[in-house]
Amino acid sequence: MDQVDPRRPEPFSKWARRRAWQVASIALTVLSVVLFIAVLISNLQRPGVSLVLLVAMTAAFCLFSLLLAKVLLQLRRDQRNAASVIQTREHEFHQMASNIQEVFWMIEADSKKALYVNQAYETISGRSCQSLMENPSSYEEVIHPDDRGHVLRKLHEAAQNGQFDEQFRIVRPNGEVRWVWAHGFPVRDAGGKIGRLVGTVLEITAQKEAEEQGATNLALAQSSSAEAEALRKATLGLTQDLRMDVVLDALLQSLADLVPYTCARVLIPEGGPHVLSLGEKLCHETPKPRSEFPLTLNADDSPFLQRILAGQRSVLIADTRQEESWPTFEGHAHLRSWLSVPLVASERYLGFLSVGHTEPNRFTQDHVRRAELLAIPAAAAIQNSRFYERAEIYGEELERRIEDLRQAQAALLQSEEGRRASEEKFQKVFRSSPIPFSITTLAEGRFLDVNAAFEQRYGYSRAEVLGRTVHELRIWEDPSDRTLMVAQLQRGPIRNVITRLRTKSGEIKTTAYSADKFQFDGQLCVLAVSEDLPEYEQPLTN
Repeated sequence: MDQVDPRRPEPFSKWARRRAWQVASIALTVLSVVLFIAVLISNLQRPGVSLVLLVAMTAAFCLFSLLLAKVLLQLRRDQRNAASVIQTREHEFHQMASNIQEVFWMIEADSKKALYVNQAYETISGRSCQSLMENPSSYEEVIHPDDRGHVLRKLHEAAQNGQFDEQFRIVRPNGEVRWVWAHGFPVRDAGGKIGRLVGTVLEITAQKEAEEQGATNLALAQSSSAEAEALRKATLGLTQDLRMDVVLDALLQSLADLVPYTCARVLIPEGGPHVLSLGEKLCHETPKPRSEFPLTLNADDSPFLQRILAGQRSVLIADTRQEESWPTFEGHAHLRSWLSVPLVASERYLGFLSVGHTEPNRFTQDHVRRAELLAIPAAAAIQNSRFYERAEIYGEELERRIEDLRQAQAALLQSEEGRRASEEKFQKVFRSSPIPFSITTLAEGRFLDVNAAFEQRYGYSRAEVLGRTVHELRIWEDPSDRTLMVAQLQRGPIRNVITRLRTKSGEIKTTAYSADKFQFDGQLCVLAVSEDLPEYEQPLTN
């Protein structure tokens, strides 16, 4: 844009009248000069003619004077009109500039000194317009120090190319920082040179805050999504295999994806003051050689460990050197920042996660929160793994005892004498076993025999169950579990299946259940053994 206020074209009628007055004035002036010269010449030659010419010249002069007065009056009227138009436009400009929310500014292109700003400058910058007029370069101090160099460089370039469009920060006198968007364009003279820069400044603090908040929310959403995905993978990894070593490896690897640790351990109380490190993982440093046996701690020797075990809650230590009893925590002296979260499953305290880093102040409450989220499925996985290991032991015992029964049955087929001996052996094994045994028909689930351990565990006497079915006694909490068990027996023996059985009093017992089918008294039956797991028992009445 070449001009701030381009001149409007003048109406043709007004232009024609002004041109006619100019032509008439020039003609009268020329006529007066010609008459004056003629009077001088005639005065020398013929005095009579000179009088006539003198009268004509006088008349022409008077007419000229009238025309000149008319021209002067018209010029004065035009001047007053022009001044009035300029004053009206200036008033309109100031009224418009004073009522807009944007700062309207004007500076010299060469000196970069301010020539004009409107009242919005005071609202946005917190400084008076008068102070800027007294010091035309003081607007530079309003620009944030980190943005000042860039903005002034762009202003200098705008004096050459006429382009200025920048977003930057300003600092109010009270230290408050605001964002503005400045846009400028050149004002050129008749020769095309940029003489001034004019433009506007709009405050965009709210917009910038919204953008920053949006970016923050997006980052949080992405972080939450990544965290949720890591927890999902961790939960899947913890449940794929019940072997303890596999569970611990999956747990510590998943923890490394959520918390940037140097050393992490799973510490489990093992009775009395002793605490065993079931698993350990080192990251971001040269692995230390592992000892032949896992790390075992004695709480009696460590006041710090005693406090952790007694509190059974999450702990965050920014710098372990500030912890007086930290050196007593064996195997952790090299760690500078540390956190722990308890492992709790079925309202039972299993132990805690020990997570440390060799640098201080590396962990935050957010890291504690992530570890707590992981500790929930981790505790359940550890408990299930310990239960699985125990079930394996029971299963091995069951295998041995079933093999004894099979051998006894095989001997029955050899001879009557052998049959009686085998039957006695079978009854001896069956009756004396400390593990609950039962014999039921495969099709109906009707009890044919139970041992003393079964009577003690489930509260029924042998006479109460013989001849009755498992459905009549409501032994299975979920009858469909037995249906599934029968279907599995068609494919082979069952080993260490976790199920829930009901006692005579109505108490529900979580059980490691193993079974196999065999011929007994001429019909297809099920020989079953069940072992309770005390930490899983939950009372339930009819």
